[in-house]
Parts: sequence; structure tokens; C-alpha cells
Amino acid sequence: MSCGNPHAMPCTQVLSLMHEYVDDEVAEVQRVDIVQHLGECPPCDEQVSLVRAVKVVVHRSCAGEAAPDSLRVSIVARIRQVAVTDVPGE
Repeated sequence: MSCGNPHAMPCTQVLSLMHEYVDDEVAEVQRVDIVQHLGECPPCDEQVSLVRAVKVVVHRSCAGEAAPDSLRVSIVARIRQVAVTDVPGE
């Protein structure tokens, strides 16, 4: 995906960092470059907007009831059991 125009940060790089950018997990210098790129490149901006929209829908869908405490206790106990029994090199 590219608009065909040259950019300081290429479309491929922006798209490879898209999820980290949406999650606000990129370095400040990268964020500045991505914001500039998105202002110049409608196809990349559209892709980032789509990822944001999907993230909102997933968040809404997963924001229901919390798992019961008994499930959490059971999962933590199983993780501890596996961590203790699966020692590498033995």
C-alpha cells in the first residue's frame, strides 16, 4: 500500500510500525515521523484508521463481565504447577 509519493519514512516502515503506533508504543522520534507520513499519505492514514476502529470494536466486545475469581485462582495454580514441573534440562 502506497500513495506512490516519496516520504521521509517509507510506507512499508509506517505499516510495519502501525500496531505499535496505535498502541502508543513507538519512540517519540518515530511517532513524529509517522504522524508526518500519515498527513501526507491517505492510503496509510486509512490503514491506521482501520486498525484503530478494529481495536475499538474488539475492546467493546471484550469489555463484558470479568472472569470469576475462581477461574483466575485455577489458572495461576496451573501456571505454577507447569513452571515447577517443566524445568529445562532435566
